[in-house]
Amino acid sequence: MSGLRLERAGGVLSATLDRPAKRNALDGPLFAALRDAFAEASADDAVRVVVLTGAGGAFSSGGDLAPDEPSSDDVTTTMRRFGRCALALHECEKPVIAAVDGVAAGAGMSLVLGCDLVVASDRARFALLFVHHGLGLDLGASWLLPRRVGRLKANELALLGDWIDAAEAERVGIVNRVVGAGELASSARAWAERLAAAPPLAVRTIRGAMARAEGLTLAEALEEEAVAQAACSASPELRAALEARRR
Repeated sequence: MSGLRLERAGGVLSATLDRPAKRNALDGPLFAALRDAFAEASADDAVRVVVLTGAGGAFSSGGDLAPDEPSSDDVTTTMRRFGRCALALHECEKPVIAAVDGVAAGAGMSLVLGCDLVVASDRARFALLFVHHGLGLDLGASWLLPRRVGRLKANELALLGDWIDAAEAERVGIVNRVVGAGELASSARAWAERLAAAPPLAVRTIRGAMARAEGLTLAEALEEEAVAQAACSASPELRAALEARRR
């Protein structure tokens, strides 16, 4: 059992972390299943958007830490394998919406940071707990977090490892929207359905441009926009969008 439950409906792939007895802690099989799910969603034209969530009132309590003491070589190999999951999320050509209830801690919070949009329930809590376990960051949190909240706030969250609630996560830019727990699934679904109904080339183009922009100069971003806009303009999607506006 991978611990990942996948369901499709109307262009939306729902990926549910499903290890509720461990508050959806992430182990090797679950990381591998997530990596494959993101890669397959990226390649599948029938999938327009992914919703990532957790079962049992939690998003994820983080990595499923082994009780033994593996060698440094083993840890490096494992981290590189887990890192491929983070890359598959980052490189997915379809938007990924995180719907966060309960705890999103450690690697669970790192996963949230990699998503394009984040809806959280008002009982959600977030923490990068690595420092308390004597560990460094994972799943690209060292790269993602400063881009979300700025370096000073990122240092505070990573070095102190404090919990923050959903309201604070929204204030600092980790969460887009906070809703009541009973509204979480429907709110995430509403955004997913809007994205699924949008022109897919435009969505893919915008998502890719936003993901790459911080590594580009303004001149490079402008050139990339020019090339991408030409591709979009030649697509049947533009004509369909214009016709829809005339109705």
